[in-house]
Amino acid sequence: MLTKEDYLSGQVLLIDKPLHWTSFQVVNKLRWKIRQAFKIKKIKVGHAGTLDPLATGLLVICTGKMTKQIDTFQGQIKEYTGTFVLGSTTPSYDMETEVNNTFSSEHITPDLIQETTKQFLGDIEQYPPLFSAIKKDGKRLYEFARAGETVEIKPRTVHIKAFEITNIDGLNVDFRVVCSKGTYIRSLANDFGKALQSGAYLSALRRTKIGDFDVANAVSIEEFIMELNNHIA
Repeated sequence: MLTKEDYLSGQVLLIDKPLHWTSFQVVNKLRWKIRQAFKIKKIKVGHAGTLDPLATGLLVICTGKMTKQIDTFQGQIKEYTGTFVLGSTTPSYDMETEVNNTFSSEHITPDLIQETTKQFLGDIEQYPPLFSAIKKDGKRLYEFARAGETVEIKPRTVHIKAFEITNIDGLNVDFRVVCSKGTYIRSLANDFGKALQSGAYLSALRRTKIGDFDVANAVSIEEFIMELNNHIA
């Protein structure tokens, strides 16, 4: 079992983030619980890569001196699985907002879906979603979006190492993506819909890997807290 000194000297914790939690909330919860368990006044805790509230999966949490490695972990290749819904779009490119447009989807076949993934392999230009935490002129993009303001967004180059379709159930398309830092899977969903001459948005997302870290080795927040409580007991 980890000790107070272990957490202060630095640990890498693998957490399976639940749906609807922000990454910031997870960090705050763990920091508070660690301080409570070991009577620590102050300890650094941070995460290596934000997951949206509507996403689940691997969150790499660093404590103590290991927080210095956060930038290194953030820069590593990531793997995601999830689901696109074809034939419609939302302003946020996911289920945070309601469907705003519907498109014809009768022409979309499983073969066309599989073939279209090839357009997104390698280096691609991608526009971040308007509903994102990227800053412009000191404000988050989602602040502009929620206020109904238009703002110019510049594209960024990202790398898609793998893009596989794992299941097709009507307009619901399951996928696996391996990609570089800075890739927005929501934007990939939106662009994929356009490439199909239709629309698409992200209905589910799970981060499964960051570099060599795998969600299979992660614990839930409840499991982590239970372990700390056992220490207190």
